[in-house]
Amino acid sequence: MSNTHKPTSGDDKRAHLAMIQGVIDRMGGNLFYLRGWSITILVGLFAVSTSSLLAVDQWTPTLFFVLLLLFWVYDGYFLSLERKYRGLYDKVRMLAEEDIDFSMSVGEFKTHADKTILAAMLSPTLLAFYGVLGVAMVIIIKLTL
Repeated sequence: MSNTHKPTSGDDKRAHLAMIQGVIDRMGGNLFYLRGWSITILVGLFAVSTSSLLAVDQWTPTLFFVLLLLFWVYDGYFLSLERKYRGLYDKVRMLAEEDIDFSMSVGEFKTHADKTILAAMLSPTLLAFYGVLGVAMVIIIKLTL
């Protein structure tokens, strides 16, 4: 008796695509939560820094911009991962049923220019989101110092 599986209806391909789509959905959820947390933490730190409980010094604005940059890089990381998995999804979508191997490796997409962390960070969505946050931070810092 052979242990080889002979697909007949495309079930393997659908299962593999569903696995990849699940990862893409999780990446999208991570992006959503990360943006929410970035706003919450930055606004909370602004609130604490402008209260009389904490002395605002010359390093406070630097801390805010370092945190903004860290959130932006992390967001870019998740977006680049999402793009890589979308690339894998497109690749698997085009494969013949007998070539499905259930690989979740996205290594071959690392070098694609549109899937790097920097390209993701410079996407219009992230530029707009973190640009608005940065401008708001500058305005608030100028008003409070």
